[in-house]
Amino acid sequence: MNATAWSLAGIGAVALVTFLLGYVGSRKANTTPDFLVARRAIPATRNAAAISGEYLSAASFLGVAGLVLKDGIDALWYPIGFTAGYLALLLFVAAPLRRSGAYTLPDFAEARLGSPNLRHFCTFFVVCIGVLYLVPQLQSAGLTLTTITGLPSWIGAFAVTVIVVVNVLGGGMRAITLVQAFQYWGKLFAIAAPTFVLFVVFLASPSQGTQPLNDHGVMRFPKAELVEIKERPVRLQVPEAMNLRAEGTIDDRPAHGSVYWGKGLYEIGPNTKLWFQAGNPVPVVDGSPTTNDGWMRPQSGGIWNLFETYSLIFATFLGTMGLPHVLVRFYTNPDGKAARRTALHVLYLLGLFYIFPTVLGVLSRLYLPRLLVNGKTDAAVLMLPNAMVPNLAGQILGAIVAAGAFAAFLSTSSGLVVSVAGVVSTDIMPGKVRDFRWATVFTGAAAIGLALLLPRSDASLTVAMSFALAASTFCPLLVLGIWWRGLTWIGAVCGMLVGGGMVISAQVLSVVSSYTGRWAPSIFTQPALITVPTAFLTMIIISKASRRRRPQDVNQILLRLHAPDPLGFIRDRDIARFGTAEEKARLADTKRSGTARSL
Repeated sequence: MNATAWSLAGIGAVALVTFLLGYVGSRKANTTPDFLVARRAIPATRNAAAISGEYLSAASFLGVAGLVLKDGIDALWYPIGFTAGYLALLLFVAAPLRRSGAYTLPDFAEARLGSPNLRHFCTFFVVCIGVLYLVPQLQSAGLTLTTITGLPSWIGAFAVTVIVVVNVLGGGMRAITLVQAFQYWGKLFAIAAPTFVLFVVFLASPSQGTQPLNDHGVMRFPKAELVEIKERPVRLQVPEAMNLRAEGTIDDRPAHGSVYWGKGLYEIGPNTKLWFQAGNPVPVVDGSPTTNDGWMRPQSGGIWNLFETYSLIFATFLGTMGLPHVLVRFYTNPDGKAARRTALHVLYLLGLFYIFPTVLGVLSRLYLPRLLVNGKTDAAVLMLPNAMVPNLAGQILGAIVAAGAFAAFLSTSSGLVVSVAGVVSTDIMPGKVRDFRWATVFTGAAAIGLALLLPRSDASLTVAMSFALAASTFCPLLVLGIWWRGLTWIGAVCGMLVGGGMVISAQVLSVVSSYTGRWAPSIFTQPALITVPTAFLTMIIISKASRRRRPQDVNQILLRLHAPDPLGFIRDRDIARFGTAEEKARLADTKRSGTARSL
């Protein structure tokens, strides 16, 4: 078997196990609460593994290593922010959110502030965040399949969509919980085992065919390299003058044969081939450090780079508290204590995982400098095993990594589809199981359409924009709604419109900029440092101006959110709306007993 066959076998095995686990998990799923919140019966440890499984997306499995390869030490804020966000979620959101008894984020908003209008706004932003987060998963699946087999990228995106939609149709949250918990451990093995092996290979021959990182000058190709620029043009920074051979388009002019490049910027057109000689300096995509010294030194890009870093911290640290597909999993815990324990376990699991893509990113800079030229740094994890171990062992390691990457796409996409379909089916449609299944199909179709239409960028950058949208909408709603009695539904709507509108506008301008010369500054690509404080201030100011619109029962609502679980104040709203007659009767008994205890 060659490398392609091994990788396809690994991907096929992951797909088969995903189907089997989904079938096992869906056998007893037949009611709306099964599909929405898995009957709120998931133990903390399994739920933590499931949350980690869906949270470790393409941005984590492929994107973190690619950003370390390209941006160096500044890229470490991504895994730090992705993980540290659960500390804020643990401290401020997890337990009160579960005690609210809600089954979706829009349902929580209505339960807390008593406004159907606010619920509709929340539904809109849940769909926006879910689809914006889902698109890079599908695009990365296409990149993975193309890197492995050379097949068109749409095939990988389509395959992931079909597998996810079929699994979710079978049993919703109940079906994917077992799948996601298993896939966390599968992804951990798929990235940890190759990292250990490749690091041993590096220690055995640290300078074979590489430029050592302690050389602070310009990176150079250790051997002759052919680099192809395919679908999209690339703007390159050339750090030193050099001669090379090119076939294609450079700066909108045809290039055939020998080319001289001086220090500066060059626009390389699609379908262009570049032949570099051993010792040539490595050009890098515009905006990345051109030397190892800049790569290892934080904040080497000046004031705009500092703005991007703080904006990224805001987006990832606070955005985790507002991600619908993450928060919906806390509704599946039995009580608030279990939700808090789940968040604590997630911190351990994520911290363990993120060690490995960081190491792979450093190794990729040594062995895969050509990825800095064509900009496909997300492929570093997939290509590194064969680059370092060009034999059967490298092919097997590559297959393990490819299988783990597909597990990442499947688990995250499953959680996103469930969260979006749950909101659409309960807020736009009547909320029956049939409606959930139709919403699942619509969500999958919309996501695959956008994945094929929108330009592909680094997965971590696209996901960071999703975090920025979550941090600018649901984070202030949750924090203020849980901890400040003065919030009104008018203030919440205005804050979400201002924060979310600013992020969406920035995203649109960034996409337009990518087609028209990349003129957009960092304030558009990473806007959270401005949008998050603006959203908080808007909610506070408008709520103070509309204080008469506070819910009359705000004290009872906050008591329910913060009272210890044994007091029995939890009211599960999915049972009240979708439960059987027997379940509704039990809920009524619980309410009467809780009232008696409070008296």
